[in-house]
Amino acid sequence: MRFSWNEEQEALRAKARSFAEETLNHDLETRDQDLVFDLTAWKACATFGILGCNVPKEYGGQGRDIMTAVALLEAIGQGCRDNGLTLALNSQIWTIHEPLLAFGTEEQKQHYLPRLCSGEILAADAITEEKAGSDAMQMETTAVKQGDTYILNGHKKFIGMAPLADLALVFAKTDPEAGQWGISAFLVETNNPGVTRSQNQKKMGLRTVPTGEFTFNDCVVPASARLGKEGAGMSLFNHTMEWERGLILTSHVGSMQRQLDECIAFAKQREQFGQPIGGFQSVSNRIADMAVRLEACRLALYKVAWLKQEGRPATLEATMANLAISEAFTASSLDAIRTHGARGYLSEYGVERDLRDAVGGVIYAGTSDIQRNLIARLLGI
Repeated sequence: MRFSWNEEQEALRAKARSFAEETLNHDLETRDQDLVFDLTAWKACATFGILGCNVPKEYGGQGRDIMTAVALLEAIGQGCRDNGLTLALNSQIWTIHEPLLAFGTEEQKQHYLPRLCSGEILAADAITEEKAGSDAMQMETTAVKQGDTYILNGHKKFIGMAPLADLALVFAKTDPEAGQWGISAFLVETNNPGVTRSQNQKKMGLRTVPTGEFTFNDCVVPASARLGKEGAGMSLFNHTMEWERGLILTSHVGSMQRQLDECIAFAKQREQFGQPIGGFQSVSNRIADMAVRLEACRLALYKVAWLKQEGRPATLEATMANLAISEAFTASSLDAIRTHGARGYLSEYGVERDLRDAVGGVIYAGTSDIQRNLIARLLGI
């Protein structure tokens, strides 16, 4: 494993960070308050090459290079203060593009991937339901085969990008009696008359990425819309979750670097009792903890990316990375508020927004409780 980026990767990281700082942060306080997703910024990211960062060129991407994709997305997180936008980018890249590349037919890949990479269409991963969160087997959405079509019925909840998505990767039971072998996945275009989408739902943080629901009412989709074989949905889900758990928080690592840099700068210039506050151990120790968390998370992230680049399994490592990064971003966001004092607590300075956004990370892609249970199971306990 290399512990440094080559010159080309370093140049890309610097370019990506500058792009994010200059392009992706405008009107953020207002957009956060009003729950506005920045579609113009999304298109700019597509033009820059972010959405195609891990997709082969024959499908409209920049080429298949997982480590470079992680380097890029981390740098975007460092420069972009809009954690909702960076989460949406990572979500589509790791939970839509990856299963399409692994399980899609050539026709499906040619039809969808260039449009996803260019920003022409947006996609959502639709598995969660009222009774099926971490326990995906409890899903009640069904897909009944009729000739060369499937009829979907059901309801998906807490779906990122649902209010805006043009395409949904939908998991449904095609054989309720077959257990894990009775689930299949479908690429459903949301302009289908059998699909209803909810409005954007208000939430504590990550307010700039829309969240909503899908309802499928006798939704007719062609058999050609099935992703992978019938009954292979659980295998597809497990494959995708390894990518999601391991890499969806990539940009949050970049955000943690930004937090650290800003806390160091503030602790040097803010004076109390005749000296910079960084001279007080309670402050300097807190910043030291932020640096240690960041380094540990970065190494965990890079190991997952390296394993995936090598074509090796990363189930345990991905789960540990997700737990470590989500918990660390939350802790460091609180430390950043404490370091900045009243400025950290006021919305106008943007420090408190990171904490509200970070809390979501201990819930989605499996709660921290579930991640710990999975780690214990993978360790043989």
